[in-house]
Amino acid sequence: IGTFSGCGTLLILDHNESGLRIFRSFDWTDALFDVTWSENNEHVLVTCSGDGSLQLWDTAGAAGPLQVYKEHTQEVYSVDWSQTRGEQLVVSGSWDQTVKLWDPTVGRSLCTFKGHESIIYSTIWSPHIPGCFASASGDQTLRIWDVKTTGVRIVVPAHQAEILSCDWCKYNENLLVTGAVDCSLRGWDLRNVRQPVFELLGHTYAIRRVKFSPFYASVLASCSYDFTVRFWNFSKPNPLLETVEHHTEFTCGLDLSLQSPTQVADCAWDETIKIYDPVCLTMPA
Repeated sequence: IGTFSGCGTLLILDHNESGLRIFRSFDWTDALFDVTWSENNEHVLVTCSGDGSLQLWDTAGAAGPLQVYKEHTQEVYSVDWSQTRGEQLVVSGSWDQTVKLWDPTVGRSLCTFKGHESIIYSTIWSPHIPGCFASASGDQTLRIWDVKTTGVRIVVPAHQAEILSCDWCKYNENLLVTGAVDCSLRGWDLRNVRQPVFELLGHTYAIRRVKFSPFYASVLASCSYDFTVRFWNFSKPNPLLETVEHHTEFTCGLDLSLQSPTQVADCAWDETIKIYDPVCLTMPA
């Protein structure tokens, strides 16, 4: 697990039967906002920070970053490593309203994607379509981009509020979910984006992060500034499966394990990281 805190600390945590232990700790000169693991080297990860840079780290190596990529002119809020075989690419989204594409072996960006009219909060690769990624922005749109054409494929006016998070379904290449400041989650089928295919209501403050399950096609999780993490099955008439309230501050980080169908990790402004198995995933209907 990679996580980060304060003014630029990257913690690598090891989780076993006895609990969590800090495996490595790295310091950076500015706040770190996001982290992504390499898809071809288990020791390598990339972070992004408030000074507009990305940092490449090796958990088996030096105390400092192997590489620093400094091109964005404002905070970099999102970073993601491509999941499709045959390409090792990183995408970053910034408050400077641009998305940049990186090959970690090259010291400069491969190209810059422009079009968003506000802060970019989230950039996520499609797990199915090579060279395709989604971005979510304060301009209230979800955008789908194609690396090959270096242009935007689809613009979805997804909410009438800032969109802080998006994610791709792992079982349907056309399905994405957005989470916004309006407290709602909305599902989008890229074949027809005029209306959402589902809307999930229940959070009482902005939704900070949303993640589809890697194991269950219609299950997703969301965390919010209402201090809760909620689990949903959008195919059910009553989609809210469970509400977890174990933080005393804004929940801001969330991920679902690729190894265990039941394991979830989250973190919050209360400076705690929790790893747990929510009841609804241990007994999925």
